[in-house]
Amino acid sequence: MIQEVLRTRTIAQWIGPLERAGVPCGPINDIAQTFEHPRVRHRAMRVDLPHPLSGSVPTVANPIRMSGSPIHYRHAPPTLGQHTDDVLSTLGGMSAAEIATLRREQVV
Repeated sequence: MIQEVLRTRTIAQWIGPLERAGVPCGPINDIAQTFEHPRVRHRAMRVDLPHPLSGSVPTVANPIRMSGSPIHYRHAPPTLGQHTDDVLSTLGGMSAAEIATLRREQVV
């Protein structure tokens, strides 16, 4: 029922009335909308990082800026499953044989 009502207006048409009514709210942007936002552009919050499969990927920069502690971006987000074995062994306590079984059974 709520979804039906929300679909009757655009996001921009809902934000103002909801904010005036004291309702905490805001848009949920996709990646393209995020990088098109004027504030993101003004603050240069897009960082393109090298990626092994995509050439480069746009990521959102850290919004906190301190002149004495500049942030250096070194790595793109991991690829799907890149750290699965590490997580299963260190956090899950699984052996290499157990992880191999999960792979063989296509669980991971």
